[in-house]
Amino acid sequence: MKIIVGLGNPGKRYRHTRHNMGFAVVDALARARKCRFSRRRCRSLIARTDMAGCRVILAKPTTFVNLSGEAVACILRRTGAEPRELLVIADDVNLSFGKLRIRARGGYGGHKGLRSIISNVGTEEFPRLRVGVGSGDMPEDLADHVLGGFSSHEKNELPDLLERCCRAVDTVVLKGIERAMNEFN
Repeated sequence: MKIIVGLGNPGKRYRHTRHNMGFAVVDALARARKCRFSRRRCRSLIARTDMAGCRVILAKPTTFVNLSGEAVACILRRTGAEPRELLVIADDVNLSFGKLRIRARGGYGGHKGLRSIISNVGTEEFPRLRVGVGSGDMPEDLADHVLGGFSSHEKNELPDLLERCCRAVDTVVLKGIERAMNEFN
């Protein structure tokens, strides 16, 4: 089993913001796999699919990014999955827009959603895909940037970025984290 969690904030106000990159990626995965987020469990919207015989749960926590760990811990308990079976997808302002960074484990790097997951799950030992949303002219208050909408240039590049993220997730699930790190980092 693999549990793929995209981080983001619920509601129309946040739908097209940089902080919702995780939601955008799992939505793209669901569209590609022709599955729908039709269940509500563990304060999350849940979709189920299969990837080459591997059961996959796609999840979008509805707890807001900073409290994502509550939902993720609940999903792990309910499914009996281990943190290493998790793949968390989050935005990263420290990476330029469009850059991907896959890691098998690590700290939270300033991302409050990842910090919440580490705190609630009790380990840093879970894979993550960080998607760059940073730019060269970052404002002093990063909240303004991550809660803001994409620039017209970013909007044009977003479909290709989401497709690349989906390929990266497929590689993690089907070929392993090391292979994905070699191909996409």
